[in-house]
Amino acid sequence: MASLKGLRVVLWALVAVAAVGATGLYVYTTMTRPGEVAALGQGDYQLVTAEGEPFSHDSLKGKPSMLFFGFTHCPEVCPTSLAEMASWYEALGDEARDLNAWFISVDPSRDTAEVIGDYVSWTGRVTGVTGSEEEVAKTAQSWGAYYAKVPLEDGDYTMDHTASVFLINAEGEFEGTIAYRESSDTAIAKLRRLLAS
Repeated sequence: MASLKGLRVVLWALVAVAAVGATGLYVYTTMTRPGEVAALGQGDYQLVTAEGEPFSHDSLKGKPSMLFFGFTHCPEVCPTSLAEMASWYEALGDEARDLNAWFISVDPSRDTAEVIGDYVSWTGRVTGVTGSEEEVAKTAQSWGAYYAKVPLEDGDYTMDHTASVFLINAEGEFEGTIAYRESSDTAIAKLRRLLAS
């Protein structure tokens, strides 16, 4: 009986430690750092769209935008995210008439303007963007997006990358993210807030 009581005390102590840890993690991840958030995307980068138009931070001004970093050889995350973006446009209908969407390649050596243009063309709304290795690196760093080349056993490679969709307001400022596979209702609510801002 005493050992059962001791076990309960240990278990409740573990629950308390977990609760404190979760609270600390929540506070850490939700603390605002105005300088860092305001600086997101403000870098001097020069890319090009699939249509051959220049793409820079100024391209994100004037209308709210969704911004995604991916690559055309992506096996799951990128096609899923594109499908979700297309479904959000469909769900929002005319509400989304002023919402831009950009798909920036993190694999520019394979994703030429033509390749990425073909890749996103079926969505009807997402614009493919690519550029030199250096400019892609500057763009990703500017937005705090992660990517890395991962060698495969057959000598080929894949890319590891941030899977969230960045939400950008009409001033070109970061407003938040939509997580990979986030519920459609939550994603659409976030987009409505973005469009209303």
